[in-house]
Amino acid sequence: MRSLCSLSSILSVCAIIPSTTYPNISRNSTDGDRNYRAPEFPILGWTQYKNNPIMGPSNNSWESSYLFNPAAAVVDDKVFLLYRAQNESLISSIGLAWSYDGYNFTRYNQPVFFPTEPYERNGTEDPRLVRVNGTFYMTYTGFNGNQAVLCMATSENLVSWQKHGPILPYNTDVVYRPEDNYNRPREGWSKSGAIAPEKVNGLYQMQWGDSYLYTANSTDLINWNYTKNDIPFAQRIHDWEFGLMESAGALIKTRSGKHWIKFYNGVGQGFGGYKFGQYSTGQMLVDLENAPRGPPVARMELPILQPVFTAGQVSNVLFSEATVQFKGKWFMYYGEGDAYLGTATAPVQD
Repeated sequence: MRSLCSLSSILSVCAIIPSTTYPNISRNSTDGDRNYRAPEFPILGWTQYKNNPIMGPSNNSWESSYLFNPAAAVVDDKVFLLYRAQNESLISSIGLAWSYDGYNFTRYNQPVFFPTEPYERNGTEDPRLVRVNGTFYMTYTGFNGNQAVLCMATSENLVSWQKHGPILPYNTDVVYRPEDNYNRPREGWSKSGAIAPEKVNGLYQMQWGDSYLYTANSTDLINWNYTKNDIPFAQRIHDWEFGLMESAGALIKTRSGKHWIKFYNGVGQGFGGYKFGQYSTGQMLVDLENAPRGPPVARMELPILQPVFTAGQVSNVLFSEATVQFKGKWFMYYGEGDAYLGTATAPVQD
């Protein structure tokens, strides 16, 4: 079976090999790249892969319409992706794929995660992933058709999952609505949890929110708390992020061990050279000793990646949820147009 990853607008086809089996992962499997080098801020030199998209919809009914917004992990010298897939009814499940080079992926032909609970009956969306002490912790969005809630699930092998349900107390967030061109309060809505995979001052930290960035904390990565109506961790100050700010993947500890690099997504509002509703990706330097109040130690003024793919389910969207180091490069994985998966690479600093 050949992937349906051909675009009418560009003459490319990404051939994705389907599989009825998947690589075995255990608690003893090795984390990360064998030659991993911690980064300094900022990580520069990003280049979008010339053969993007790397994955698209297939003939499998559960992923027949769109693929986007993958999480990633490097385990046992392979890159694993958990990606959001939509069927003809646009109900989202999560699929699994793996690669030995970071570019060419084999996909498992069944979803590994899908709606089973009332709070997610219309979709399990947008996974973000960390691995701590042999356990994968996946934050994802459960959507019931009206309400989005940030949820947690755990696994030891990326295939068998235990759901822990919604993880944040009831909250009031402020949401960006591009169709209205302004922000409005939204009750009980929570999305986009990106975790730092080490404790700081005895607590794990997660930055969440899909219009502003807030901070929650936990002792066990399952139960999370935050100060209700807390001020945002980071304010929107640049043109490319003026519509909203939303976390990308897990935070990455810097070489000095004092700070963390946070990749995040922003939306332009039609000025400063950015299209209205354009999603791009940037990075900031975070001091978790000073969270949740912030502000970030440093923030790049310009995005590191902007969309070049203008078609898809939503035009002018590049949305990242994962950055990993693999075989001497940084790989960032992202959704293109809420329709396909792409990647970009950057060199590892000496």
